[in-house]
Amino acid sequence: MDNPRPEKVAVVEEVQARLDRADAVMLTEYRGLSVAQITDLRRQLRAAGAEYKVYKNTLVRFAARNLELDIEDMLTGPTALAFVGEGLDGSAADPVAVAKVLRTFSRDVPALVVKGGVLGRTPIDADGARALADMPTRDQLLARLAGGFAAPMTKFAGLLQALPRNFAYGLSALVAQKSGSDA
Repeated sequence: MDNPRPEKVAVVEEVQARLDRADAVMLTEYRGLSVAQITDLRRQLRAAGAEYKVYKNTLVRFAARNLELDIEDMLTGPTALAFVGEGLDGSAADPVAVAKVLRTFSRDVPALVVKGGVLGRTPIDADGARALADMPTRDQLLARLAGGFAAPMTKFAGLLQALPRNFAYGLSALVAQKSGSDA
């Protein structure tokens, strides 16, 4: 940009800072969505830990180049960015949950097109975003992990419980056998 206006420089710096802080960024094309639909999408994404913003592609392109992110091919047409995590409310960010929200919303409103995004510093295409939406969420993975840890302990507790019970049954059978042979 030759002699850019200060407002544009400020926007590029803002986008660059947000791209740098975010755990992931999903890029979408919102052409054909009504204001009510975009508002609904923003609300759903906020609940999933993301913020949905529209910036000029040229300014996003400059910010991405400064960070050496290869997303230029996704910056065509009207593009909105869903910034995942970047400390919105202090909770852990879950790019999978955001990808699921975008997939579900695009099924209901086909005008929304998920172009791809950036996961950490790695660009992902639309297929990568779909694959991300197919993964279990962070909470589901943590529940599986906890279940994996709990299962052996549960089996071990059952084994420890069975030993005295089986000993008592055996002892009872032995006593019954001895008392039967005495008669």
